[in-house]
Amino acid sequence: MADPANQEYPTILGPDAVFKGELTFEKGMRVMGRFEGKVLTSGRIHVAREAKVQADVEAAAIIVEGEIQGNLSASDRIELKQTARYEGDLRAAKLVVDEGAVFNGHVSVGPEAVKARPGQPVGGAARPGGMPGQPQPAKVG
Repeated sequence: MADPANQEYPTILGPDAVFKGELTFEKGMRVMGRFEGKVLTSGRIHVAREAKVQADVEAAAIIVEGEIQGNLSASDRIELKQTARYEGDLRAAKLVVDEGAVFNGHVSVGPEAVKARPGQPVGGAARPGGMPGQPQPAKVG
């Protein structure tokens, strides 16, 4: 019988593999080794506990158990598991952070967050001196 996990993640970057560059795929991928570059997919990506990733990732869903540095954007959800170590900005329709996960960066969550264009600052275009939508102090002088 086919393993359901292999059907969910038909592409695997094994624990002894190192990949640098831009990667695209349609279904799902599990990263167990080292990856550096950019990932674009309409599917899912799973960063396993032993993985080390330095990449910007755009996917439907992103699950992080290992280490990752870079900006993450998910049209559906991002999950930071207990063993996750993440540094970067993230944008997702939904965010799940398990107790014990380590995260350093900016967050934009909700249906409007994923409508923003890639490359746009997380949280929308901030006006100088504050957060989007907040009143700004008057400038004198």
